[in-house]
Amino acid sequence: MSKTFVDANYRFIAANQEVNARITQRQQALALYVSLVVSLLAVLVALRPAAGAREPPVEWLIFGFPVASLCLACLNYMAERAISNLRTFIAVLEQLEDAHHHLPSYNTDPRWSQGANRARRFRDFAAAILALAGNAAGLGAAQAIYPQRFTNAPGFLYVAMALAAVSLFVLLATPKWSYLPSAGADTP
Repeated sequence: MSKTFVDANYRFIAANQEVNARITQRQQALALYVSLVVSLLAVLVALRPAAGAREPPVEWLIFGFPVASLCLACLNYMAERAISNLRTFIAVLEQLEDAHHHLPSYNTDPRWSQGANRARRFRDFAAAILALAGNAAGLGAAQAIYPQRFTNAPGFLYVAMALAAVSLFVLLATPKWSYLPSAGADTP
């Protein structure tokens, strides 16, 4: 009876392709976030009341800005955890038969991993800056266009600001979940 199995090289290639797919998803999440914020801003402006007309109840609409940034933060977290898990798997494959002692090993050798994590940190900053700017623009526009609505019900604005702060915290904490080579992996 013969057993069939998938060679480690194929597993390595498949895991690397999955890492690239997750990185692409992170970039698509940024584009989706920008699209949502621009759409919400357009709705705020479009709902601007005509002179003498009653203002629409936009209090609920402002939650779209922090909800969009919370979704961005959750998608960012999900992708980061998936990438870290896949890179851990790849590091194990790199160490088969002590290959990491005589071949460059991107996921096993901290010199490579730490540099990659530092570079990816700028992407995390970009996401946080976009979320900060999107929330500031959205909540600021709502406050400027509908000052009376938020003077009468400031709680909506405060809750939206708190949710935006939570999303910023998660986005800035992302490096905490980045891949790090295991302490047990002896490097060349």
